[in-house]
Amino acid sequence: MAKKSVKDLDLKGKKVLVRADFNVPMKDGEITNDNRIQAALPTLEYIINEGGKVIVFSHLGRIKTEEDKAKNSLRPVSKRLSELLGKDVTFIPETRGEALEKAVEELKDGEV
Repeated sequence: MAKKSVKDLDLKGKKVLVRADFNVPMKDGEITNDNRIQAALPTLEYIINEGGKVIVFSHLGRIKTEEDKAKNSLRPVSKRLSELLGKDVTFIPETRGEALEKAVEELKDGEV
């Protein structure tokens, strides 16, 4: 059986969870190389254009302390992704809970 890809699916109106490797190098809160973000663009753009509701999750660095959590926020990645896609990207810092659930439920077709 052949492995399916995102192009084999009807994505219109569907929530599509994308695990992306956005573990990009940072210095003083600024991304120094966005190649990993750019590598995800074709998949994300395809889902958007097909009317999917894109939910991207990733990590940045190793989180062991609250200081690590603040230092390794994906907010700059979200901002850069928004710039590259040319559309708003909603950033939710939680990995579970009501804020995340609400944001996912409110996603419209083609949103990230």
